[in-house]
Amino acid sequence: MLHQFFKRGLTALAVAGVLAATGAQAQEAYPSKPVTFIVPSAAGGSPDVLSRLFTNQLSKDLKATFVVENKPGAAGNIGIMQIRRAAADGYTIGYGNINTLAVNRSLFKKLPYDVDADLTPVAHLFNLYNVLIVPADSPVKSVQDLIDRAKEKPGLMSYGASGVGTTGHMGGELFKSMAKVDVMFIPYNGGPAALQDLMGGRLDFMFSNTSEALPLVKSGKLRALGVSSLKRLALLPDVPTLDEAGLKGYETVAWGGVVAPKGTPADRIATLNTAMQNALKEKTVIDGLEALGAEPAGGTPEQFAKLMNDETAKWARIIDEAKIEKLD
Repeated sequence: MLHQFFKRGLTALAVAGVLAATGAQAQEAYPSKPVTFIVPSAAGGSPDVLSRLFTNQLSKDLKATFVVENKPGAAGNIGIMQIRRAAADGYTIGYGNINTLAVNRSLFKKLPYDVDADLTPVAHLFNLYNVLIVPADSPVKSVQDLIDRAKEKPGLMSYGASGVGTTGHMGGELFKSMAKVDVMFIPYNGGPAALQDLMGGRLDFMFSNTSEALPLVKSGKLRALGVSSLKRLALLPDVPTLDEAGLKGYETVAWGGVVAPKGTPADRIATLNTAMQNALKEKTVIDGLEALGAEPAGGTPEQFAKLMNDETAKWARIIDEAKIEKLD
């Protein structure tokens, strides 16, 4: 009898403790400690620069520290896996883009993560376009010139990109397919390394995000031949689109946003989404995006999820039609 009394008492205390802890978590101000922001690519590249533009603003608006951690490698899979494995409490979030959230789903035979099952969309932040660039001293002066030279030297010309599955890579594969040329792809562990080899003449051309390419084009270190948008970019008004240059319908959009581990509380996702929508209205962020050639996006987590799924279907079709070999 006495034993049962103590057993019931301990059970009641345990239940009360759980309820108290749950109530405390619900009432806890968020964020009340530093938030880790994972960027699945190298420091100094386009995703890193754009992520820091937003995390700096989020730190001010939410009065919390956002710590950016770069986790490059494996086409972004290493960084996404770190987000996936993190506690679903809102204190680890990260950058996701067309590469990790759409292209990889069709480019790889098997991914170590499931976008739908393992991640929660937070917000679509921006759209970014690519620039087709060559070294400043290259004899190639136009898109058609590049196509002609590639056909004269099948298999001998090369292009690089900041990893497998990036828009630099897929944009190049789309170019190969539409222009019907045979060129070699060389993957790099980040955009800066690829750009260094391009400027050094070890690559013939690249498709690079405007945020990385613009400063080098403006300084005369690289030459822009075309842009991947369907209309000319305001920052490069004299550079034709690839569509204008003869590859009708050519377009790649390097969108990016934020994701969290699956199971992150809805109220914390809502707090982050609201803060990001507000950040997109700040002059510092607007000017920063414009300087990098990016366009602000925004919207709800549900709208971001739809974009991810729509783009997955689009790139699955392109990968299939272009007969791009799937990776292990």
